[in-house]
Amino acid sequence: IDFMASNHDVSYILNDCKPEVIFTSNDKIDDLNIILESLDYQPIVLNFNTLQFENKTTEDQWQNPKNNEATAAIIYTSGTTGSPKGVMLSFTNLLANLNCVIVDASIYNANREVLIFLPLHHIFPLIGTMAAPLHVNATIVITPSMQNSDLMETLKNNKAAIMIGVPRLYELMYKGIKAKIDVSFVGRMLFRFVSTTNARGLAKKIFAKVHEGLGGYMEIMVAGGAALPKHVGHFFYTLGFNIVEGYGMTESAPMITFTRPDNIKPGSPGQKVSHLDVEIRDGEIVAKGSGIMQGYYNKPDETSEVIKDGWLHTGDLGYFDKKGFLFITGRKKEIIVLSNGKNINPVEIETKLEKNSEYIAEAAVLLHKEVLHVVIVPDYNKLASSEVKDIEEFFKSEVIQPHNENESSYKRILQFTITKNEIPRTRLGKIQRFKLDELLSSSDRKKANSEDPKSDEYKTIKVFIEDQANTSISADDHLEFDIALDSLGKLNLIDFIDRSFGVKINQEELLNFPSVRKLVEFVTNNKLRHSIENINWNAIIKEKVSLNLPKAWITQPIFKNLSKFFFKIFFRFKGRGISNIPEGPCIIAPNHQSFFDGMFVASLLQSKTMRKTFFYAKKKHINNAFLRFFARKNNIIVMDINRDLKESIQKLAEVLRMGKNIIIFPEGTRTKDGTLGDFKQMFAILSKELNVPVVPVAINGAFKALPTGKKFPRFFTPVTVDFLKPVYPENQSYDAITEKVKSDIQEVI
Repeated sequence: IDFMASNHDVSYILNDCKPEVIFTSNDKIDDLNIILESLDYQPIVLNFNTLQFENKTTEDQWQNPKNNEATAAIIYTSGTTGSPKGVMLSFTNLLANLNCVIVDASIYNANREVLIFLPLHHIFPLIGTMAAPLHVNATIVITPSMQNSDLMETLKNNKAAIMIGVPRLYELMYKGIKAKIDVSFVGRMLFRFVSTTNARGLAKKIFAKVHEGLGGYMEIMVAGGAALPKHVGHFFYTLGFNIVEGYGMTESAPMITFTRPDNIKPGSPGQKVSHLDVEIRDGEIVAKGSGIMQGYYNKPDETSEVIKDGWLHTGDLGYFDKKGFLFITGRKKEIIVLSNGKNINPVEIETKLEKNSEYIAEAAVLLHKEVLHVVIVPDYNKLASSEVKDIEEFFKSEVIQPHNENESSYKRILQFTITKNEIPRTRLGKIQRFKLDELLSSSDRKKANSEDPKSDEYKTIKVFIEDQANTSISADDHLEFDIALDSLGKLNLIDFIDRSFGVKINQEELLNFPSVRKLVEFVTNNKLRHSIENINWNAIIKEKVSLNLPKAWITQPIFKNLSKFFFKIFFRFKGRGISNIPEGPCIIAPNHQSFFDGMFVASLLQSKTMRKTFFYAKKKHINNAFLRFFARKNNIIVMDINRDLKESIQKLAEVLRMGKNIIIFPEGTRTKDGTLGDFKQMFAILSKELNVPVVPVAINGAFKALPTGKKFPRFFTPVTVDFLKPVYPENQSYDAITEKVKSDIQEVI
């Protein structure tokens, strides 16, 4: 039984099939004691944590079943409809499936270690990650938790060659790995080459780091439980993994079709298994043979609805191609029928939306109030890195509208809802569509109706965030879009959680939590301790960090002077106060009005000062080979502040310790309306902790010359750059330094 099942569901299952013995553990014993009170019989309860085992001198003998037609297991499945049914599977059913993957497909052998990743109350992982490897004397590898760090450590310390996962797992892996490949032009070209030429052996060598990241022994990835998107399957296949799919259901124990590793077709869950006859009747997949269940326990009427004349009616729609490969097109019950009689397959639209927009983490389509409606779970990390502010407007104009332009009129999305809740799914990843209306209703409720958690962890984290953001928060707020926690505030929170609870989270992971509530749940489930500690910036900045400064070309002064000449001609450009830059290291802090601001400031620096002055640029802006080359030759340090702001600050500190200057735009981004934005504290922290002065720089006229969103400047617009008197940290607080620099600039502009 699923350890995450509600007490109500567990009570129903136990009363339905009345097992004589129940195994449990300390973690679930309190729940079980409550459940036992609702049972109409008295089972024997054995607690793993308190069981005492006697030392045995004789070897165990395997007891083969006397009758293979006897019931071997009852697997309860609520599936996507919500009605729990006990699927009775015989030893014959299970053995037919074992032979399918061991003999027919030749996937398992004694030398291939198998990773257990999915819960064993489902027949798919029960057969694939426990029964099959034990049947061939293979080693089973178990990760201590579902955390990414535990999984990676488990893979590194073992030789797992087979892993079984649901499509959502492979989609997440795909997004992470593809993002790293796409970072470089060379990576994209190499992937395109091996994909076009099908050079999978070469791909293993070129992308060896991907294989090493999965332990270095991974051969076969098995996907099941739901349809694997074709592009995801093709991606892993191209990288040199044998990614095989299976199609089936609990009622077929579970295989109906399966992919043989030497005959893979991405997008298809393979060809029919040898122990079943499989046909397509009126578009529906039906199957008959030794793998089909005995029936639903205590539910003869429900059994007769799906098994007719020995044929299992799956409810899934699909077709076979000429070579016998199956393709799933949807669920019979999930087809949406519009008022005009048109049929809509929601899976088709969901797949298109998720494939075409990197900003969608999940999508679910339904008919709501007689119109086609999509519920969207955004990828908050992508939205944050793209500096999206108005999520509703962004999805309307950048996602839904482009999608509708390429769709038939009756397939167009007319309404959408952004939600922070996860799309309701079975444990194997299938959408539970009967819960989507409920999800929409919960998304429509106001925050005031949601109750804050009572846990100490929530109270501790809430107080800290409210102090950082200087505003009150609710449990369902998102750190970026509701609370507007800036980069520094996020880093403070990450460090606070690490110090207080012993839980390590990077900034990318932080933004993936849809709400404070989900963040607190993660911290509560993974905490090592609970003690409140303040942030020690001095200690953070003192940590050693590796840094290779870019070396400017000898042509840099020429480029600088040409820029200055250009600005003077086309912008009536003037600079004042350059003598305010001190001799030693300093932080130059300009306001940010236009794309040219960095060059406006740099063009006025003396060549001697310019040689020891460094800019920092966000990695997302240096996104091609030319810009990366330009950065290396022009004193530009590229940093991925969305992924690791802490390391970025440490690198900037190292530059200052080396006696150099750094140019930081305290606003972090260009002004949208010409007014001065909020100043982030990063420059003030560096100034105070390293006792380095800050030179405020007031840029005037640049917004009018080249406002945000414009591609061509307004020539002959007056632009002035004023280097103001330095602000020394002395005994001032971070806030005081920040406010002083901002007010000095504000006074001039």
